[in-house]
Amino acid sequence: MTELPAELPADDDTLALLLADLFEQQDRGEVPNWPRLRLEHPNHADELYSLWTTAGLADEFVRAPSSFDQTVLGTSLETDGSSTSVEQLPRQFGDYVLQSELGRGGMGVVFRATQASLRREVAIKMILSGDLASGQDIDRFRAEAEASARLNHPNIVSVFEVGKCEGRPYFSMQYVRGTTLAQRISERPLTGPEAATLLIPICRAVAFAHRQGVLHRDLKPSNILIETTGQPFVTDFGLAKRITPDSGERETNPGSMSNSLRSLTQSGAILGTPGYMAPEQAAGTRGVVGPGTDVYALGAVLYAAVTGRAPFQGATPVDAVLMVLEQDPLPPRLLNSQIDSDLELIILKTLQKPADLRYDSADRLADDLEAYLRNDPISARSSQLSQIISRAFRPTHHVAVLENWGLLWMLHSLVLLVLCLLTNWLQLRHVDSRMTYASVWTLGLGTWAIVFWNLRHRSGPVTFVERQIAHVWAASMACSTGLFGVEAMLGLPALKLSPVLALIAAGVFVVKAGILSGEFYIHALMLFATAIPMAMFPRYGITMFGIVGAATFFLPGLKFYRQRLHSARR
Repeated sequence: MTELPAELPADDDTLALLLADLFEQQDRGEVPNWPRLRLEHPNHADELYSLWTTAGLADEFVRAPSSFDQTVLGTSLETDGSSTSVEQLPRQFGDYVLQSELGRGGMGVVFRATQASLRREVAIKMILSGDLASGQDIDRFRAEAEASARLNHPNIVSVFEVGKCEGRPYFSMQYVRGTTLAQRISERPLTGPEAATLLIPICRAVAFAHRQGVLHRDLKPSNILIETTGQPFVTDFGLAKRITPDSGERETNPGSMSNSLRSLTQSGAILGTPGYMAPEQAAGTRGVVGPGTDVYALGAVLYAAVTGRAPFQGATPVDAVLMVLEQDPLPPRLLNSQIDSDLELIILKTLQKPADLRYDSADRLADDLEAYLRNDPISARSSQLSQIISRAFRPTHHVAVLENWGLLWMLHSLVLLVLCLLTNWLQLRHVDSRMTYASVWTLGLGTWAIVFWNLRHRSGPVTFVERQIAHVWAASMACSTGLFGVEAMLGLPALKLSPVLALIAAGVFVVKAGILSGEFYIHALMLFATAIPMAMFPRYGITMFGIVGAATFFLPGLKFYRQRLHSARR
């Protein structure tokens, strides 16, 4: 790890040095040691991780294979240093005669070809850069070939042969004469029944791949081919990953596809297409992908099929990833009022951010789509009471931000308790000056709010959700100090309305429960209940509030602080 000079003053310069060092490690084939980075540079680790994954995403977005995204004419295919243009086709390539180029992406190029020995029409995919291909490109290409070859299903493009010719790895596969779902959608969105009918066999094909231990991880409209007969096919397993039902991936022998794929993901790069990737996939190394990841992508494809656009669209791939992590998609019926409410429920169920709230398999999604076509009840509409309660009290996808607030919440609990004890002490000493209490709370809370926010900024970038919570919290503090003015206007003694403090705090925790985690409903209930003894025993009511209020901050703060320490050690 690069030793930073002591005189380096600017955070931007520090980040630049650290990021440059990470790129040097990558060039040497090393994996960044994030736990060590967090310990050595706690003030920069989060922002450095964000920059690193962003750089990885940009690289993957450029490199992501998109063989059938478009037809490119007039371009050239370099072979052994020479240039072979489309005008020079057809030409011999081993046992194949290349007829025309179908498309190309950042890594590969696909040709329509004739296999001379069997006299059949095929598609040939080969690495674009030939002998200049990096080891990572070759590993990914081999992974795609091996993953596709092991899947024999009527709705998955078949791989016929894997080999190497003229120094270039290639594989031949079934040629699908027709179009892509992306091209079909560009003409017009599909009706609900059309989309369901098209996606059902795709869902069955993906479920079959999962049973064979293969995740696709890059399902999107351009990777779904539609034959002229209307039969759909899944293609492009360039980001495929081997899994087991228990762990999400399987250890295999050195040099195998699984190990090759692992080497592609350990650096923290985000793999996939931003608008269609699941939150756990967009989270990079902090996300655990599984069958639910592909189920989410199928829902995103279904969303695009009926609305004409992906669930999330950003100005840049990074913006799209941040939307996937932090926001919910617009309900499909806002974009297309003709969508049936049952189909909208199916789509929204697949796009749930917690994976366990989606369909537990692609087959279950297909079952619900079939029920929708038959006008039968769908499972997405039926929920048991226990499931509803469980969902209400579960953490949301935003709860991870609290790892940045754990220690600060524990400090806040101390500040709150001290303010309440000091106020009660003044009350018991018969201090009647309203300005004294107002000054204590205004100066105390105001000063602490400034210190709190500055401390939080030092821990890394502040997210959109954190700003929302901060605004709600600031409003509650303004309401708390504003009670002194209300008491004066009503002619009430100082602290007469102090039980309202518990009600204000309870309302804040209800908001936190909805945004962050349902466990805060319990904290809200405790605070609502505290207002009653505060009103019954006004001499010690403010101390009661201080004890309960401090506990509602200290306990979750301790929990999330420990989680942050655990994450730093990993």
